[in-house]
Amino acid sequence: MDVHEYQAKELLGQFGVPVPKGAVAFSPDQAVYAATELGGWNWAVKAQIHAGARGKAGGIKLCKTYHEVREAAQNLLGKRLVTIQTGPEGKPVQRVYIEVAEPFDKELYLGYVLDRKAERIRVIASQRGGMEIEEIAKKEPEMILQVIVEPAVGLQAFQARELAFNLGLNIKQVQGAVSTIMNAYRAFRDCDATMLEINPLVVTKDDRVLALDAKMSFDDNALFRRHNVADMHDPSQQDPREAQAAEHNLNYIGLDGEIGCIVNGAGLAMATMDMIKHAGGTPANFLDVGGGASPERIATALKLVLSDAKVKAVLVNIFAGINRCDWVAKGVVQACQTVDVKVPLVVRLAGTNVDEGRTILAESGLKLITAETLAEAADKAVAAWKSAA
Repeated sequence: MDVHEYQAKELLGQFGVPVPKGAVAFSPDQAVYAATELGGWNWAVKAQIHAGARGKAGGIKLCKTYHEVREAAQNLLGKRLVTIQTGPEGKPVQRVYIEVAEPFDKELYLGYVLDRKAERIRVIASQRGGMEIEEIAKKEPEMILQVIVEPAVGLQAFQARELAFNLGLNIKQVQGAVSTIMNAYRAFRDCDATMLEINPLVVTKDDRVLALDAKMSFDDNALFRRHNVADMHDPSQQDPREAQAAEHNLNYIGLDGEIGCIVNGAGLAMATMDMIKHAGGTPANFLDVGGGASPERIATALKLVLSDAKVKAVLVNIFAGINRCDWVAKGVVQACQTVDVKVPLVVRLAGTNVDEGRTILAESGLKLITAETLAEAADKAVAAWKSAA
């Protein structure tokens, strides 16, 4: 789960990471009020979306007057901001963050990521923070500093000091940087985060170290014990289909293909997507209906997949162990009776009560394409899509 910048800064502040003064606003009037309450002479008005690269996309405005603050908020609120990380559809801006714009001398980069291959937390830092960090990582990899954290002991102070000195800071700045690096690590660890990015981490003219921007992602499977993080969820930033799937406890991820998939089990779902690619098609989604694939869940899943206009064929692949094929077949029939299915529907059933399930499909009177093996089902789904195109 992702959170907004202001929410990430709220969490970081609780762990002692210095952040600039700021306030969230949902209207231009609130933005102006926030600026007056914060004080200062310059403010940054920041669009709050679950994506980076906002500065390049015009999502961050520097303002010198209250009139400029109001104008910036008016121009951002209610719009869809498109960045290199959002895709062409962009993300809706429903709130802005008003922050006191403090002058600074240096822009640094600090990041933490859960490295699944190394099974460790990896700390990444650079002297060259800011909007061009991705290009710097590609063209000047020697500018990227990395530390692997041993989970048995956690990030050590000597590792933080080594990073701070290699960032080219003076003695006074190093002290603040070490504190920030250690406290940000604690926030990452104790909130069950999978990614934390502070870009830029700035050094002010009076040698303070501030997290000028922050981005955090969290382990969905740990949210049950992190209620303060779970409460920060903003469904407006999700794919509407993913939000709808979550309401029904379906595991759904939208993709860009043309073959919709309804499968039980994550492993079988991945294998189904691979077979679709092998057959010459592209999956439109990942959808795992889980172990209890009742008729209602199958019907909900089919409606969800068909809500994607890009879907030109649907493949239902169920291997029934805990499930029963007759339940699944009833769900397919029930969904087809309530939804106007205008695309070819391929159904492959295997396992418990498979004969009963196939009988239900055969006697339904629906124009269904059945298959006995996964390879056959994938071939038929791709062929049906191509013939309908």
